[in-house]
Amino acid sequence: MAGEESEKLNNYRALIERVDAMCQRIGERFPDRIACRKGCSDCCRHLSLFPVEGAALAEALEELPAAGADRIRRRAGETTPDGPCPLLEDGACLLYGARPLICRTHGMPLIMMADGERRVDFCPQNFQGVPSLPGDAVIDLDRLNEILAAVNSLFLDGVADDGQAPRRITIANALLGKS
Repeated sequence: MAGEESEKLNNYRALIERVDAMCQRIGERFPDRIACRKGCSDCCRHLSLFPVEGAALAEALEELPAAGADRIRRRAGETTPDGPCPLLEDGACLLYGARPLICRTHGMPLIMMADGERRVDFCPQNFQGVPSLPGDAVIDLDRLNEILAAVNSLFLDGVADDGQAPRRITIANALLGKS
C-alpha cells in the first residue's frame, strides 16, 4: 500500500488500539470467564467490512511473504459468502494482528439497541456464572459502530475517484483487491 494510503489508516489504527486496550482490560478482569481462544472459531464467518477495514487487511496481506499471501488469496478466491472466514485455517486467523473490529470484540460483553431496548450480549461460552457485569466491562457497540463509520468516512475522503466508494466490502474481496 502506498505511503499516503497507509497514513489514511492511522485513525483506524488508533481506534483498534483503544478497542484492544478495552478488551484486554475486560480479559484481565475476567480471566477465567472468557473461553475465546485458538480453535474456538464457530463465530468466524465470511463477513462484510467497511472499506477502511478492508484496506487494513489488504495492507497486512502485502506485508506477508509472497507464498503466504498467495495462499490467502487462493483461499479468498474459493470462499463462499455464507461460509467460514477465508482467513480461518486450523482454528486460527491467518491475519490475526489485522483482524477487523468485529472479530476483536466478538465474545466480549456488548451493549446495543435491540427491539427498542438496550441489551447486553456476549458469547454463551463466556462469562458463565457471572450474575452481572459492571458497566466498565461492557462495550457500547452502537457507539463503537458510530466511531468506526466516522473513521471510514475520513478514510474514504479523497480515496474514491468516482465518488462511488463501496459502503461495505467482503473479507475475500478486500484480500483480492476488489471493491
